Amino acid sequence: MRSLGDVLYNFHWVVPGEAARSAQAYAGFLAPFLRSRGIQAVINLRGPNPEFGWWRYENKICDRLGIAHFDVRINSRTLPARQTLIDLLDALDRSPRPFLIKCSGGQDRTSFAAAIYIVDAQGWGAQAQAQNQFAGWPYLHLPKRHQRWARLFLAYASEQAGGRPLRQWIAGDYSPEGFMAWLDARGAQDSFRNLPGQHARILKS
Repeated sequence: MRSLGDVLYNFHWVVPGEAARSAQAYAGFLAPFLRSRGIQAVINLRGPNPEFGWWRYENKICDRLGIAHFDVRINSRTLPARQTLIDLLDALDRSPRPFLIKCSGGQDRTSFAAAIYIVDAQGWGAQAQAQNQFAGWPYLHLPKRHQRWARLFLAYASEQAGGRPLRQWIAGDYSPEGFMAWLDARGAQDSFRNLPGQHARILKS
């Protein structure tokens, strides 16, 4: 049976006892939430935000409990830069188990990172399992128009990697421009808004 905290924070195990996912703990009670699930690391996909109270609170709680904290900035409407993906993979590798992946709602960026984790850890044979992380239920992944690239990423990566491990392909060959061209060729040119470091695309109607 799911607890109130599970529902409130959209908490789910990605791999039981190893990796979990959730939303931002806006309602407080972060310390007992993390403690009761034995979380040893938090991977924050909203990036470092020292000017905001939620980020300072999250870091304070993690420091007090001896929980590792990693910041990776992912934008759900921007195709990821190569370094962003490497930073995510590094955080996943370095995090003591079990770890928690979280963004704001635990829906879009968190679904993407959880899917990346599954394929990185288990190989391309787990791609179907990874794609399940984008389910509308129970994860509430209901992407807006310019957030749909995330669900398409692994199909692109699998096709381009040619059997190579995900990390090896990302480090050697991935580029957001290549991903953009792949999306455009499949009629998904409106599935994202930006390339890294650029303003929104202007698309012809």
